Amino acid sequence: MAILSNLGKYKNFGLLIIRIGLGIMFIFHGYPKLGGGVKTWEQIGTSTKYIGIHFWPVVFGLLSVVVETFGGFLLIIGLAFRPVCLLMIINLIVAALFHFGKGDGLEGAAHAIEDAIMFAGLLFLGAGKYSVDKK
Repeated sequence: MAILSNLGKYKNFGLLIIRIGLGIMFIFHGYPKLGGGVKTWEQIGTSTKYIGIHFWPVVFGLLSVVVETFGGFLLIIGLAFRPVCLLMIINLIVAALFHFGKGDGLEGAAHAIEDAIMFAGLLFLGAGKYSVDKK
């Protein structure tokens, strides 16, 4: 369609939309976990047992919610974009394995897998020119 062929000129605007949308949603999901305290962090941190890590669940849980919350903010502004994408991918792989480990199957892990794929693509694309990192 001719009307849609010109949208290629606005790739950086498309990246901005993706960054803002994903960032807002990760803040929305991460902030309550961050405020949940030690008990919440420990519950989240026990997910690392599915990758063979059985120590420091509180630390790993806190790291997970910090990546989710502050990573969402960094996504929005486009600062440290590629490192944040890499941390999000790691976080989401653990989340997907958690869902598989507790028997949710692909249906339960699908959202984490979809987000991990998105961040893997963004890792190669970068933040675009409408970002603090603009390159």
